[in-house]
Amino acid sequence: MAATAVEEALLGHLQKLTISNSEEWASSAGFDHNLVKDVVKSLHGFGYVEAETVKKVRWVLTAEGKMYTMRGSPEVQVFEAVPAEGISAADLKGKLDALVYDVGFKTAMKNKWIQLAKPLIIKKVESVKDEVRNLLTAIQEGKEIPDASINDLKKRQLIERRNETWFSLSKGPNYAPKRVKPETDLTRDLLQSGEWLKRDFKPYNFNALGQPTEGGHLHPLLKVRTQFRNIFLEMGFEEMPTNNFVESSFWNFDALFQPQQHPARDSHDTFFLKAPARTIELPEDYLERVKKTHEEGGYGSIGYGYDWKRDEAEKNLLRTHTTAVSSRMLYKLAQDGFTPKRYFSIDRVFRNEAVDRTHLAEFHQVEGLVCDRGLSLGDLIGVLNDFFARLGVKKLRFKPAYNPYTEPSMEIFSYHEGLKKWVEVGNSGMFRPEMLQPMGLPEDVSVIAWGLSLERPTMIMYGIDNIRDLFGHKVDLRLIKSNPICRLGIK
Repeated sequence: MAATAVEEALLGHLQKLTISNSEEWASSAGFDHNLVKDVVKSLHGFGYVEAETVKKVRWVLTAEGKMYTMRGSPEVQVFEAVPAEGISAADLKGKLDALVYDVGFKTAMKNKWIQLAKPLIIKKVESVKDEVRNLLTAIQEGKEIPDASINDLKKRQLIERRNETWFSLSKGPNYAPKRVKPETDLTRDLLQSGEWLKRDFKPYNFNALGQPTEGGHLHPLLKVRTQFRNIFLEMGFEEMPTNNFVESSFWNFDALFQPQQHPARDSHDTFFLKAPARTIELPEDYLERVKKTHEEGGYGSIGYGYDWKRDEAEKNLLRTHTTAVSSRMLYKLAQDGFTPKRYFSIDRVFRNEAVDRTHLAEFHQVEGLVCDRGLSLGDLIGVLNDFFARLGVKKLRFKPAYNPYTEPSMEIFSYHEGLKKWVEVGNSGMFRPEMLQPMGLPEDVSVIAWGLSLERPTMIMYGIDNIRDLFGHKVDLRLIKSNPICRLGIK
């Protein structure tokens, strides 16, 4: 409704008079000039008005400048605060605002209006003229002042530049006292009634390209994931199926020789399902071997010596690691007849963790394993050096660690040139016989494996310090649209 009122008032005014300054006209008519400019652009587009854009730079007073037009400049305020008999510096300072005293005292001394006659400050002249106040008042009234004065006031931050734009308006070729909305469609009713002969139609723009369509954009995680995947494929690895986010505790924990009392299986660390709460089917002969290994040991192990419970193994959960997929694949390999294999997977895992700048309740795990006869810790170190070298990671160190299903186990550290320190980049180890042999794999078969997150290297490569800016509902879509093609170059 406001735009309609502006339009009617403007067209009505142009019926008799032109408008030299749309800003002044808006002020006199009681309209917001920004709204008037929008209406003018619309009317000009349809030929109702001719609009010439006028741009002008003018100086306006700052808040401090406005204050001095009312109270006088600081130097004059200081001069007027000095009585005929003189005044001490402390008393003079107490009579004035701190800013006024600091600026005004120096300027009054520079102008030789006052002097120090210790212990008093006295006047050197009987009266002064407040040129600064007069100049500020002139600017406020729209008057021209010398350039030198402008520079002085600008240095004192009493005035600031303002760019202003308005329109000079007159009647256009299609002027009418009231806008007639053109028809945009030639309808059946208009044709049958003959009304189309009396109506104005909006001209077709056959050169218009239409609304530009925007293509999709790859997320940084997808780009880095693709490069990880390509490295695995170059090294002869086969990708494991990871489409089961829901796993049983048996495949996620028990098959990995992880005891049922392990803290990681607690509800504080794992998301357990309410429906379906339990797994329907498990391989019975394999389950019995896993149970016996947990309770009594075997394959060179004494086991854990506790009462293993099937109910605990049947609980469904959101997988806490993709090693649950590895356990299924190795079991299938044992049933189909062993042949050497290289497997990898990159997919989501879920842990009941407190969310902060480096942790989320769901993230991606990158996992690789080699299954063959006679593998040793040296083979693991060699494969890791090859794998990380292809990522651009040249400096590696290994630190002994503990994992329930690998022995020996090693944490992987890389020297970060940017941070100038060694940072953990992954975990690794050799799967224990207590995990492999109950599956039916031959005794001389070993499995070396390693894992790392996908988010951490991506954050390093893209300079992101908060994981919530990379993954989740708080991600800035501009990051997805503008991120560069990723080149792995971690050192």
